Amino acid sequence: MTLRNTDQWPTGTMRAAAVVAPGVTEILELPVPPPAPGEVLIAPLRVGLCGTDLELLHGTASYVRDGRAPYPHVFGHEWVGRVVAPAPGRSGTDGRITVGDRVVGHTMISCGDCRACHRGRRNECARLREVGLYGQQGAAAQYLRMPARALSVVPDAVDDAAAALVEPAVTVLEGLDRVRCSPGERVLVIGTGTIGLLAVQLGRRLAGKVDVVGVDAAGLDGAHTMGAHRCFRPGEAPAGHYDVVVEASGAGAAFHEALRTTAVGGRIAAVGVAAEAVDAVHVGDLVLRGITVHGIRHGLDQYDRVLQLFADGALTATGMVAAVLPLDRVTDAFRLLQDPSRTAPKVALDPRAV
Repeated sequence: MTLRNTDQWPTGTMRAAAVVAPGVTEILELPVPPPAPGEVLIAPLRVGLCGTDLELLHGTASYVRDGRAPYPHVFGHEWVGRVVAPAPGRSGTDGRITVGDRVVGHTMISCGDCRACHRGRRNECARLREVGLYGQQGAAAQYLRMPARALSVVPDAVDDAAAALVEPAVTVLEGLDRVRCSPGERVLVIGTGTIGLLAVQLGRRLAGKVDVVGVDAAGLDGAHTMGAHRCFRPGEAPAGHYDVVVEASGAGAAFHEALRTTAVGGRIAAVGVAAEAVDAVHVGDLVLRGITVHGIRHGLDQYDRVLQLFADGALTATGMVAAVLPLDRVTDAFRLLQDPSRTAPKVALDPRAV
C-alpha cells in the first residue's frame, strides 16, 4: 500500500482477518476500500471479539444463515481506530471528525431516510447495516472505511482498552435506561461475561448496589472485583426479590432465572441474545406479577455518554481483557475466547501487529 501523507487516501492492498468457512479463519490480502462521499478511512488500533464473532466463526449466526454475511467475512464490530484520510473533497477534516482523531464506530449504520429514521428510531432503520456483521466490512483489518456521521471521537482520558469496550457498554446503558434503573433499587445481573461485568459497573453507579448470578468462578471473582454486593450460582438468588434484572448471559435457562428472581412490578432488560428458544415460559405468571420485559437491541444513541463515563472513571477496562493478540494470531484469539479458564472475558486483536 502507499500513503504519502495523512490527507491522502492509501491505495493498493491491506491485510484483513476473515472467516472463510465455518471454523476456518485466514489472513487475506484485500483492496484498500476506495474513497466514498462522506466517509473517512480509519486504521483500527484494537478490535474486541465477542460471542457474536464466535457465531460467525461457527456459521451459526443468523447473518450467515440468511445470507447477509457470506464468506469470506471480515468481522470486527467492537473497535477503536485512528482517522488517516478524510472524506473526498475535505482537507484534513470532515465536520466533527479530523484526520488524526481516535474514534469508535457505531455498529449500526442507519440510512437516515426511512420511516424509522425520520421518527428518531435509528436502530429500527429499514436499511440498516452493521459493521462486521452484514453490509459493512468489519474492523479486523489494516483499514476500515466508515461514514463520518457514524463515529464518535475518543477523549484523551480514555485509552484503547476502554475505547474498544464502548460498543458493548452502549447496549448495557440503553438497557438500564429502558428499565429506569434508579438509586435504591434492588438490581440483579445474570451473567459474568463482558456485558455482565459492564452491567455490574453501571448498575452500581445508578442503583448503588448490585447482585450477580454466574456459572464460573473466574467470572464471579471478576464481578466481586467490579463491586458486586453478593454473588450467586444459578438458583441461589432470592426469588421475587429484584426491581431490575439484567439478563446478560444469552443462555436460554437464564431467562427463566430472570423471571424467577424479578419482584412484582419489576423490569427485565434482556441484553444477552439467546441462540435457542426459551421453552415453558409461564406467561400468566409474568402478567399477574406485572413484570415488564425489554428486549434491548442496541444503544445507538449512547456512544458519547459511555465515552464520558469511561473518561470520568465510572467505567473501567481493568480486569476485563484476557489478551491482545496480533492480527495474524486470529485463530489463537478465537481459541482463547472459547477457553473457559481464561482470566478475563474479553479477547482482542491489534491490526497494527501483523
